[in-house]
Amino acid sequence: MEDIKERMDDPGKFRQFVAAMVVNLATMTYGTMIGWQSPMAPKLQSEDPPVGIIAMTNEEVSWLSAIMCLGGIVTTPIMGPISEKLGRKMTGCLLGLPFLTCSLLMIFATDQIHIFIARFFAGVGGAGAFFLVPLYVSEICCDSIRGMLGSLLVLVVNVGILIAYILGAFLSFKIFNICIAVLPMIYLGSFLFLPETPVYLIRYNRLREADRSLMWLRAGHQLTVERELLRLQIAAKEAATSTKSVGFMDLFRNRGTIKALIIALGIFGGQQFCGIFAMISYTETIFRISGSSLSPNTAAITVGAIQVIGSYLSTSLMERTGRRPLLLISCMGMCICHYVLGTFCYLQELNYDISVFGWIPVVALSVYVITYCLGMGPGPYVICSEIFEQDIFSLAIAITLLFTWIIAFMVVKFFANLVDLIGMFGCFFILGTSCILTFIFIYVFIPETKGRSREDILNELNGGHSWASTVGDIKISTTHA
Repeated sequence: MEDIKERMDDPGKFRQFVAAMVVNLATMTYGTMIGWQSPMAPKLQSEDPPVGIIAMTNEEVSWLSAIMCLGGIVTTPIMGPISEKLGRKMTGCLLGLPFLTCSLLMIFATDQIHIFIARFFAGVGGAGAFFLVPLYVSEICCDSIRGMLGSLLVLVVNVGILIAYILGAFLSFKIFNICIAVLPMIYLGSFLFLPETPVYLIRYNRLREADRSLMWLRAGHQLTVERELLRLQIAAKEAATSTKSVGFMDLFRNRGTIKALIIALGIFGGQQFCGIFAMISYTETIFRISGSSLSPNTAAITVGAIQVIGSYLSTSLMERTGRRPLLLISCMGMCICHYVLGTFCYLQELNYDISVFGWIPVVALSVYVITYCLGMGPGPYVICSEIFEQDIFSLAIAITLLFTWIIAFMVVKFFANLVDLIGMFGCFFILGTSCILTFIFIYVFIPETKGRSREDILNELNGGHSWASTVGDIKISTTHA
């Protein structure tokens, strides 16, 4: 009886899952381009590079990641207007173009400048994916699986990274890039068959199309579609989106939107400063100081596999345990790992013989990656897809992601300089402290959103009280200030 009731309450879960997986092929593609650098940079720095005649310097290699962030910084501000003007589906179709451009430039590159241009386009595609995927998924899924589908983003990115690590260990530069080019083509071919989001269609009074979209997403369950149409129409009228354009000042129009923006900027800032870039970039170093004999490629594949496992656990647990517990556990786990690694490196700096404890850095790195993927990896995307009003969501997420790309650029470009300045141990201690501050921020500011309607979450952020009124079988969220 419970299974039947669940299917009646939320029909079409499987179709929503399929749609979420298809749109996340864009993030998987970006994942392969993140993972591209680990196996390909050594080839480009070899005595006989596959592109050009001179090996890349360390400074040039550092720009391979930094220029992707610049692509993200340039692209993010225009994603909101594009998605509002063209719609989510058309924007998603355009998303495949920068990825294909990147792959083609890599395949036919004859000079190093082609590589940098390709990486810029990869950043353009990545910015588009991180903007569109949470937006699309949040607008098609029902409340009961919103967290699970939202957390797919980081899982799929990590699968893409692992694919790149594995292929890069065995394939030549050109064949590797040909293989990577297949993913955006699969994405484009499959995304064409998905519907436009009903939220977008209703906001622009395209009710017949919204009805068709919901009929597909809710597996033809007429009663559910009628309820959803009614709920979305009420939400659209309350936001007055049919007659009023949204501007920057709308982010400050009430207590709820201000608090949501603070939460978004704080949690994404915490994500970047928790040290994931440092841990991935210095994986080989961490394995080396532990005395491990693993090759760089094997070490990268090992960490990539651990990332996928952690992300899968997060997808499974997001709707069971809630967002807050996973985020708090994640921050505390990462903090402990940073301090353990910092202490180990500091003792090495003092020339203590700690070879008997050589296993500790590898264990700390593994635990760190799992705890990151469990909470702080997917958590910010899930939280931010739930705390903004629908009419300002695209603007708010664009500003949040722009902020994130800027921080990512700073971390990518200047972390190595910080290591030279204060040492590896000092950096780990700073990152551990950052995790503590993020823990405090989450504990104080972020509400639990698991299984709650968007209206109820927004009501809490606005400082009101909510109760559920049942009229027949329809649940209505009412605000009482």
